[in-house]
Amino acid sequence: MGIVKISDLMHENLRVAGNALSRSINAQAEHWMRIGMLSELHPGLDHQDLSRLLIQAELAGGLDLSTAMAGPAAGSGIRHSALQPKPQPKAARV
Repeated sequence: MGIVKISDLMHENLRVAGNALSRSINAQAEHWMRIGMLSELHPGLDHQDLSRLLIQAELAGGLDLSTAMAGPAAGSGIRHSALQPKPQPKAARV
């Protein structure tokens, strides 16, 4: 555990969102960081899918980077096609 410096504005945003969702400032910050980490690792998933991943990870003992990179479990209802990398256009030959 460590100390993370954030702007006063972000701290206020965390306070407001945390109060609205019955979370502490630290719990709200951790939630946003986990959602952000998952959305970067799985850009094709929507918020509902990311929430399911968080629940799966919690049931499996918690979210760590290897769990987050593994993606959804079979039968989770999360679109596996959303995890596939988008095909890159082929370079035109000159």
